[in-house]
Amino acid sequence: MSTDRLTILKTLLEQNPNDSFARYGLAMEYANSGDLEQAVVEFREVIAGNADYSYAYFHGGQSLEKLNRSEEARDLYRLGIAAATRIGDHKGLSELQAALDMLPV
Repeated sequence: MSTDRLTILKTLLEQNPNDSFARYGLAMEYANSGDLEQAVVEFREVIAGNADYSYAYFHGGQSLEKLNRSEEARDLYRLGIAAATRIGDHKGLSELQAALDMLPV
Protein backbone atom coordinates (compact mmCIF):
# COMPACT_ATOMS: atom_id res chain seq x y z
CA MET A 1 0.00 0.00 0.00
CA SER A 2 1.32 3.40 -0.83
CA THR A 3 1.75 5.20 2.47
CA ASP A 4 1.70 8.51 0.63
CA ARG A 5 -1.68 7.81 -0.98
CA LEU A 6 -3.05 6.42 2.25
CA THR A 7 -1.92 9.53 4.15
CA ILE A 8 -3.34 11.86 1.51
CA LEU A 9 -6.70 10.09 1.49
CA LYS A 10 -6.93 10.07 5.28
CA THR A 11 -6.07 13.78 5.34
CA LEU A 12 -8.77 14.51 2.77
CA LEU A 13 -11.28 12.59 4.88
CA GLU A 14 -10.27 14.46 8.02
CA GLN A 15 -11.06 17.67 6.16
CA ASN A 16 -14.28 16.33 4.65
CA PRO A 17 -15.52 13.02 6.15
CA ASN A 18 -18.42 12.98 3.67
CA ASP A 19 -16.18 12.89 0.57
CA SER A 20 -17.38 9.68 -1.09
CA PHE A 21 -14.66 9.77 -3.73
CA ALA A 22 -11.84 10.01 -1.16
CA ARG A 23 -13.45 7.31 1.01
CA TYR A 24 -13.82 5.05 -2.04
CA GLY A 25 -10.16 5.67 -2.87
CA LEU A 26 -9.20 4.74 0.68
CA ALA A 27 -11.25 1.56 0.46
CA MET A 28 -9.55 0.66 -2.82
CA GLU A 29 -6.11 1.28 -1.27
CA TYR A 30 -6.96 -1.13 1.52
CA ALA A 31 -8.34 -3.70 -0.92
CA ASN A 32 -5.33 -3.47 -3.21
CA SER A 33 -2.97 -3.92 -0.28
CA GLY A 34 -4.82 -7.01 0.94
CA ASP A 35 -6.38 -5.42 4.03
CA LEU A 36 -9.81 -6.67 2.98
CA GLU A 37 -11.46 -6.32 6.39
CA GLN A 38 -10.67 -2.59 6.47
CA ALA A 39 -11.63 -2.28 2.81
CA VAL A 40 -15.08 -3.68 3.59
CA VAL A 41 -15.46 -1.21 6.46
CA GLU A 42 -14.61 1.68 4.14
CA PHE A 43 -16.82 0.45 1.28
CA ARG A 44 -19.71 0.26 3.74
CA GLU A 45 -18.92 3.82 4.85
CA VAL A 46 -19.07 4.97 1.22
CA ILE A 47 -22.47 3.33 0.84
CA ALA A 48 -23.74 4.79 4.13
CA GLY A 49 -22.85 8.26 2.89
CA ASN A 50 -23.85 7.79 -0.73
CA ALA A 51 -26.26 4.92 -1.38
CA ASP A 52 -25.93 5.49 -5.15
CA TYR A 53 -22.19 4.78 -5.34
CA SER A 54 -22.65 1.51 -7.25
CA TYR A 55 -18.98 0.60 -7.52
CA ALA A 56 -18.65 0.58 -3.74
CA TYR A 57 -21.16 -2.27 -3.74
CA PHE A 58 -19.24 -4.09 -6.45
CA HIS A 59 -15.80 -3.80 -4.88
CA GLY A 60 -17.20 -4.31 -1.39
CA GLY A 61 -18.77 -7.54 -2.62
CA GLN A 62 -15.52 -8.60 -4.26
CA SER A 63 -13.68 -8.01 -0.98
CA LEU A 64 -16.29 -10.02 0.92
CA GLU A 65 -15.94 -12.88 -1.57
CA LYS A 66 -12.17 -12.95 -1.01
CA LEU A 67 -12.89 -13.16 2.72
CA ASN A 68 -15.14 -16.19 2.03
CA ARG A 69 -18.20 -14.26 3.14
CA SER A 70 -20.36 -15.15 0.13
CA GLU A 71 -23.74 -14.47 1.70
CA GLU A 72 -22.70 -10.95 2.70
CA ALA A 73 -21.32 -10.43 -0.80
CA ARG A 74 -24.61 -11.64 -2.28
CA ASP A 75 -26.55 -9.18 -0.13
CA LEU A 76 -24.24 -6.31 -1.07
CA TYR A 77 -24.48 -7.14 -4.79
CA ARG A 78 -28.28 -7.15 -4.55
CA LEU A 79 -28.29 -3.77 -2.84
CA GLY A 80 -25.89 -2.51 -5.52
CA ILE A 81 -28.15 -3.79 -8.28
CA ALA A 82 -31.03 -1.84 -6.76
CA ALA A 83 -28.85 1.29 -6.53
CA ALA A 84 -27.54 0.95 -10.10
CA THR A 85 -31.08 0.44 -11.38
CA ARG A 86 -32.32 3.46 -9.42
CA ILE A 87 -29.69 5.78 -10.92
CA GLY A 88 -29.64 4.25 -14.40
CA ASP A 89 -26.04 2.99 -14.18
CA HIS A 90 -26.23 0.29 -16.85
CA LYS A 91 -22.54 -0.63 -16.75
CA GLY A 92 -22.54 -0.91 -12.96
CA LEU A 93 -25.76 -2.91 -13.09
CA SER A 94 -24.25 -5.31 -15.60
CA GLU A 95 -21.09 -5.83 -13.54
CA LEU A 96 -23.00 -6.28 -10.28
CA GLN A 97 -25.40 -8.77 -11.88
CA ALA A 98 -22.50 -10.73 -13.38
CA ALA A 99 -20.76 -10.87 -9.99
CA LEU A 100 -23.97 -12.05 -8.33
CA ASP A 101 -24.53 -14.68 -11.03
CA MET A 102 -21.00 -16.06 -10.56
CA LEU A 103 -21.45 -16.66 -6.82
CA PRO A 104 -21.95 -20.31 -5.95
CA VAL A 105 -25.50 -21.19 -4.94
